[in-house]
Amino acid sequence: MQKKWTYAAATVLLGAAVFVGSSLSSFTKADSAVQPGSADDPVVTKSYVDQAVRSAGGTGGASAAVTNVTLSAGQVLIGNAGTEFIVRTGSTKAYSKDGSGIPDLTDGKDLTDGVGVPKNHLLLFPRDGRGVTAVTTSIVMVRGSYTIKN
Repeated sequence: MQKKWTYAAATVLLGAAVFVGSSLSSFTKADSAVQPGSADDPVVTKSYVDQAVRSAGGTGGASAAVTNVTLSAGQVLIGNAGTEFIVRTGSTKAYSKDGSGIPDLTDGKDLTDGVGVPKNHLLLFPRDGRGVTAVTTSIVMVRGSYTIKN
């Protein structure tokens, strides 16, 4: 007789839990008017982020591909904002038409115009108009958009 009451009580509790859960779910809205990723809803799904990255790449965003660029002595490789460079071979100097520094992310310092760029250091160009000048024939790995001046 004790087992019957235990099973009956468990069944009633389970039924009550299902009823309460279904009642609470009617108060939530899956299709709210809040924009995903906004200040009101900062958590977004992976698919939303993937779509945003794809659309940014299609509208002129930086390319994820790395390009090896060979520079002759005297050529200047100028990166657009957000472009990354790594000098692999040869000798190069920092180039900045406004005299501002180029962040060397490897050493954590700025390279001012005319300063030698160390090999295998990651450089990030926060604004247009900055780059590297080849002193000797050099190979530079580039991620992002750039132009070459002779």
